[in-house]
Amino acid sequence: MNPNDWIAVGRLWRARGVRGELIGEIYSSQPGREESLKEVMLDLEGRRQQATVEQVWRHDGRPVFKFAGIDTMTAAEAWQGADILVRAEERAGPAEGEYSHADLIGCRVIAGPDAVVVGVVTGVEDYGGPSLLKVEAADGHEILIPFARAICTEIDVAAKTIRAILPEGLVEVQ
Repeated sequence: MNPNDWIAVGRLWRARGVRGELIGEIYSSQPGREESLKEVMLDLEGRRQQATVEQVWRHDGRPVFKFAGIDTMTAAEAWQGADILVRAEERAGPAEGEYSHADLIGCRVIAGPDAVVVGVVTGVEDYGGPSLLKVEAADGHEILIPFARAICTEIDVAAKTIRAILPEGLVEVQ
């Protein structure tokens, strides 16, 4: 099994309950994407385990996963922070003009006529409005950039770059 044959589609945040359930997130704008997951790979800093999704449901807007063989809170806690991976061919592709969160993570955000590197996208947050790119600046602080066409004017996931026109003061405020 080649590690490059797997792609991150989500992340497990924390254990929930005493039956080995985990609250997570899915990097997809497609509603219900988590319900189609069956066979996945859990990856926590290079430690990997194949897992079967027994059940998934939503609690407070987040998916809750129950994996076969992870049956206690202690077993679930061992996978907190793990990435949820699927085989590359099983990845649900975004619609035309849309981008998957997984494709955006790792992109360099470049701004201004001097093409200054603002930072690297480390995550994407969705709160009901436009998504927010979580960008780690060179000095380590986090910048939240609205993922809107007026701001993110050119997205090249193959080159891992996002050209942006940032509102004045956005970088300094955070």
